[in-house]
Amino acid sequence: MINNNYIMNYYFNTTLNGNFNQVIEKTTNELRKKGFDVLTEIDMKSTLKDKLDVDLYNYKILGVCNPSFAYVALSAEDKIGTLLPCNVIIQEKELGKVEVSATNPLASMQAVNEIDLEYIAWQIRDSLESVIQNIH
Repeated sequence: MINNNYIMNYYFNTTLNGNFNQVIEKTTNELRKKGFDVLTEIDMKSTLKDKLDVDLYNYKILGVCNPSFAYVALSAEDKIGTLLPCNVIIQEKELGKVEVSATNPLASMQAVNEIDLEYIAWQIRDSLESVIQNIH
């Protein structure tokens, strides 16, 4: 079982100066370098405007998956798909300041009592944290 002492937060983040769409592109490129594919892209600003007629700042959710990691996780626990894909969010609350955040899979995996998942959760954590650190 994952030791809670190693889970400092449920996400990793960084803030960049730049254009919102360019930061999405940089983030996607870094994700690809680590073997992640973007499976879904949800534009929360557009969705909330369409559904609730409210204005939100630029906010996108990327549903990302590393197929190799996913296969190992699914082989260990067939219900793990309820926690897939990993989410990466890009938000611009202030023009030109773009925050990128990624889920810490150790936080979500602690609810799953499967020792075989701990190793893969650490690998995914390290990969996503590296993505966040390498976005420039």
